[in-house]
Amino acid sequence: MADRSTQQLNERYRTLTETPVPKLITRLAIPTIISMLVTNIYNTADTFFVGRISTQATAAVGLVFSVMSIIQALGFLCGQGSGNFVSRRLGAGNKKEADEMAVTGFALAVVIGLMVTVLGLIFLNPLARFVGATDTTMEDTVSYMRIILIGAPFMMSQLVINNQLRFQGSAVYAMAGLVSGAILNIGLDPLLIFVFKMGVSGAALATVISQCVAFTILFIGSRKGANIRLKFSNIRFNRKYLLAILNGGSPSLARQGLASISAILLNTAAGRLGGDAGIAGMAVVTRIMMLLISSLIGFGQGYQPVCSFNYGAKKYDRVREGFFFCFKVGTVLLTVIAIVIEIFAPQVVAFFRDDPEVVKVGISALRWQAAALPLTAFTVVSNMMLQSMGKGLQASITASARNGICFIPLILILPRLFGMTGVEMTQAMADVLSLFIALPLALRELRIMKEESLRMKAGEGPAGAE
Repeated sequence: MADRSTQQLNERYRTLTETPVPKLITRLAIPTIISMLVTNIYNTADTFFVGRISTQATAAVGLVFSVMSIIQALGFLCGQGSGNFVSRRLGAGNKKEADEMAVTGFALAVVIGLMVTVLGLIFLNPLARFVGATDTTMEDTVSYMRIILIGAPFMMSQLVINNQLRFQGSAVYAMAGLVSGAILNIGLDPLLIFVFKMGVSGAALATVISQCVAFTILFIGSRKGANIRLKFSNIRFNRKYLLAILNGGSPSLARQGLASISAILLNTAAGRLGGDAGIAGMAVVTRIMMLLISSLIGFGQGYQPVCSFNYGAKKYDRVREGFFFCFKVGTVLLTVIAIVIEIFAPQVVAFFRDDPEVVKVGISALRWQAAALPLTAFTVVSNMMLQSMGKGLQASITASARNGICFIPLILILPRLFGMTGVEMTQAMADVLSLFIALPLALRELRIMKEESLRMKAGEGPAGAE
């Protein structure tokens, strides 16, 4: 059994370090893209089915999305932080530390998830007000949020296993869990919302049930093939591993956490200037853009195990080649998507909510964001590369740019200058500014890796990546 396990690990090492980079990334990206698309389809399904109830219900789901972003941020902190560490250690041939980190990241997510559930339920009503609930949306917001908070431990822990499987090169196992949960959610939404007449509570319950099913399937998948088995005897809540999780996962925490803060500020500004229709319109556009950009994120996530594994193995040329491949493909893909959205924006928004005021806000915001969409390819791929390399500070800056460093000042300034139009254009302006932050940080690391590769080819040996 040990010989078979060793053989599987050796085969995985050869696959990740010797397969032509475009072919390898494409192979790993296809199941990840499918996972991202299906996951975002079922996220969008909530908006679609809830949109059949009322504008207030649509707004409530948009408000609770900021809380879900926090839950996802903490899940990605543990999942990305442990996952890229595991991949680099496997690339360096250190399986012992990879085993210990995998189960430590998982256990940390469960503990944090339970804390989020308890504290969230205790402060449920104040939290609803904090995220922007109005008198007309308060009841739906509380109903939806209560159930989402109960499912927080499962949502976070399944994100950890999913990320760890991806970073080990097991994208198919990761896809199986997410896709099964997504399909179940899409089926449960109309059943619970309309047949059982549970309203927004039914949408939330469908989400939590699907997350629990995804967790179960992913946990089973983690015990297949050459994947690391989660053995609780290997849990090590020590300084080394906790700091490694924080370093590797802080970009995801920053990205998702700031996305939550930005969503709160966006909803506040949209509610002040456009009422419930303003909040609902921006909520629809947010979900649409998440769905559209998910293909790029999935493609970039196909690059992450290639990046971290080869960086740990000091094969820097492959890391660079993968970066430029993803950047080129991503830019072309997003340009095509942007053109289609600019043309069909009215039909896309109206599909989710036929309220004329909601559609008016949504069309303008969607077209603004589509115009800047192609620029996000470089920013997203740069962030994934820096994070997978363990460059926590640089990755945190690039991750924070789009939804924090650039977005927050703009959402405070532009609506005061341009009213509701300022709200609609904020994300597009933030995307443009984010590119100028990502450029120097990514180009510096790419240059350093090129110099390291030349030094190694000259026989001087690597200066050291870790």
